[in-house]
Amino acid sequence: MNAPNTGRLPVVVIGAGPIGLAAAAHLVERGMEPLVLEAGPSAGTAVRDWAHVRLFSPWAEVIDPAAEKLLAPTGWVRPDGSAYPTGGDWAEQYLQPLAAALGDKVRYGVRVTGVARAGRDRIVDADRDEQPFTIHALGTDGREERITARAVIDASGTWSTPGPMGADGLPALGEKTATDRVSYRVPDLKDPAVRARHAGKRTAVIGSGASAFTALASLADLAKEVQGTHATWILRRGIGANTFGGGEADELPARGALGLRAKAAVEDGHASAVTGFRTDAVDRDGDQLVLVAEDGRRLDPVDEVIVLTGFRPDLSFLSEVRLGLDERLQAPTALAPLIDPNVHSCGTVYPHGVNELSHPEQGIYLVGMKSYGRAPTFLAMTGYEQVRSISAAIAGDREAAERVELTLPETGVCGGAGLYDEPDTAQNGEGGGCCGAPATLQIGAGPATTSGSC
Repeated sequence: MNAPNTGRLPVVVIGAGPIGLAAAAHLVERGMEPLVLEAGPSAGTAVRDWAHVRLFSPWAEVIDPAAEKLLAPTGWVRPDGSAYPTGGDWAEQYLQPLAAALGDKVRYGVRVTGVARAGRDRIVDADRDEQPFTIHALGTDGREERITARAVIDASGTWSTPGPMGADGLPALGEKTATDRVSYRVPDLKDPAVRARHAGKRTAVIGSGASAFTALASLADLAKEVQGTHATWILRRGIGANTFGGGEADELPARGALGLRAKAAVEDGHASAVTGFRTDAVDRDGDQLVLVAEDGRRLDPVDEVIVLTGFRPDLSFLSEVRLGLDERLQAPTALAPLIDPNVHSCGTVYPHGVNELSHPEQGIYLVGMKSYGRAPTFLAMTGYEQVRSISAAIAGDREAAERVELTLPETGVCGGAGLYDEPDTAQNGEGGGCCGAPATLQIGAGPATTSGSC
């Protein structure tokens, strides 16, 4: 598995989120040296961006086994397994202590700007697999450095690259110049500055997943308190029987309740739904914005726009390594058929590991939400299994790497861009979501609800 003379080099892990830190814990358990490079100032930087959101899954289902073993000797107290943490709880009570237990194996304020083979650009074949990886990184002080590694595990997620409002996958005309009134996150209406942007205002919410439900439910609550607050819900497809999820029949009660709250927001008049609307342009109308569809329809002016159309991977710093990615999902080619929303409605996403996550370039792996590319519904337990398998493979334990040590409930992909014209056959879509049983968690596709994440 490892090239000669590289065994003493560290395995570089990109990102100190839930999956990146779990990868480091598994590497330590295998007697290897991880080096976690985190662009942000603390563990779980992306998770902290949705600190106000409560997960759908309880603590028992969002703690990695190897990480728990690493934490045990530190005096860490395991949270009540039946309680549901917020993103902030997850970061403060688990991710930050885990990073502290890893000590100087985690470095903050270091942004990876490039990954390559030492002395080989992507064209060169000669002795390629025998060379270590070189990772170019940029510190917050502007200092550049080059790090040598035996393998690279990219757990940088997709949080930094939200999808645009344009229905063709590109920013709508005028979107980039309207950034003062456009946001790409579920609003925290407990924040006075955020609340002021929406109180007594008209807000357009674009997206049809759990994140959109959260925004609609929150804005509906605000509308009950502040007169004049109203949401316009923009959907690229129609409203069908499954638009609002499983409701009372949902195997995750908190998620079902969220869908019912979003439905109530529409039925009670706090939100109005606009269906079959594929945004093409954003026009200015004084201090307000007007959304224009591909078919020429123009909506009434709004004060704010919240775009919740999913996320996508940043592959820019991987241009010099040879990745095998599906041309549609930008996920590893062997994994893509398992998660493709153009094929699956609510199919099972099977546990998977090194075989599905390998690339033509040996020794580099995309894991976590980034491994799903543009597909929604990434499961935390799936990510923990990914890094367990990969760590075993890097250590040379192929039998353990190929052994499945996780049994997932039936879950999977609901909806997706390929299905948005068929409301009765797709549940979520642009914003992502999940349709499974308990023990699921959506990471990277955005926080799902104020009462829980998938």
